[in-house]
Amino acid sequence: MQLPPLLFTALSTLRYCKPRASFHPSSIAFSSSPKPTLSSHHSRLYSTSSNNYSSIMSDFKRAKLDDSVSTKVIGTHSGSFQADEAMGCFLLRQLPEYRLSKIVRSRDPKVLETCDIVIDVGGVYDHEKKRYDHHQRDYDERFDSGKEGLTDGRCTKLSASGLVYRHYGKEVIKAYYPNLSGEHLDLVYTKIYDSLLEALDAIDTGVEMSTTELVYRDTTGLSSRVARLNPRWNEVNENGEPPEYDERFMKASNLCGEDFLAVMTKIVESDLPAREVVEKAVLARLETDPSGEIICFPTGGLPWKGHLYELEKLHKVEPLIKFVLYTDQGGMWRVQAVTVEGKAFENRLSLPEEWRGVRDEDLEKLTNIKGCRFVHAAGFIGGNTYFEGALEMARIALQGSSK
Repeated sequence: MQLPPLLFTALSTLRYCKPRASFHPSSIAFSSSPKPTLSSHHSRLYSTSSNNYSSIMSDFKRAKLDDSVSTKVIGTHSGSFQADEAMGCFLLRQLPEYRLSKIVRSRDPKVLETCDIVIDVGGVYDHEKKRYDHHQRDYDERFDSGKEGLTDGRCTKLSASGLVYRHYGKEVIKAYYPNLSGEHLDLVYTKIYDSLLEALDAIDTGVEMSTTELVYRDTTGLSSRVARLNPRWNEVNENGEPPEYDERFMKASNLCGEDFLAVMTKIVESDLPAREVVEKAVLARLETDPSGEIICFPTGGLPWKGHLYELEKLHKVEPLIKFVLYTDQGGMWRVQAVTVEGKAFENRLSLPEEWRGVRDEDLEKLTNIKGCRFVHAAGFIGGNTYFEGALEMARIALQGSSK
């Protein structure tokens, strides 16, 4: 088996950054407990293994028990809480300046004036004054606002979490991955917003997920889980009194932190290495096949579709790539059709109709290709024992489309 030479970059050699795993949530009250010591992570190089994520989560859970004192005070509103200010407070408390800061929840302007930074209350958005409310009548801030040359036309206004992330998101990322910079930092920053923060903004500011009627309702998202942490309207504690909101709010902020960590870790430690593999395959496409419409990965299992769409635009790929080759966990070569961007079940080009649902010897006889194992009834994927066989299946599919 001969793979294109540009594909032979071992995944284990991909190194972006050194993760600094130090989540810092705590209760609202001041305490004199020592800050968590997480120095063991400072020397751990980035790798593609899952050990980093498990270790970071362990430190996060330990850090939640710590109540270290910080001189800065974060202000937000009292009463019922939502995911946007819970996430915003979590993000701020990851920064050195606000590490484990006390959180004051109030709607009293005099109390809020004493805070070093205020989010989701106060009627003012002013970065210089560190005031980040989004409820003003003339407010119209979006994630791309103020970024010259960006015109992708997001319809989602920023909520409190979006405002905090816009101004401090890169600092938060670098608190965990200090070696991440330049293009990679920009990519992670944007993808975290796309994957997590924009949904919080949209839900809080009233942007519907669809312009048509939804087929089903999803209440499993972060905003719904945070909302369920609010005391019920008829809930009382053992003394017959309403439950304490502030304690519940800290649980909500910690919950937001766990989701943020999971998303950030996946993007940095899985998506970035995968993007490099996909880019190498795209650049080597003419070595894989002269058509330029077939690419090959040295391993399977990596997330590739989103990267492929972006990289095709970046490198002005024409014609678009139709098939991807890779090995599955059992060592079989797969030939998979690339879907139309934004369409989960519509392929740019499917495997031939007459092959679909046929297997093993019957498929070998039908295609005259050695090693054929199967073609899915929907025509989006097939399998072959050999790389050369999978490549030939893709080539014949391309030839059939040109007739």
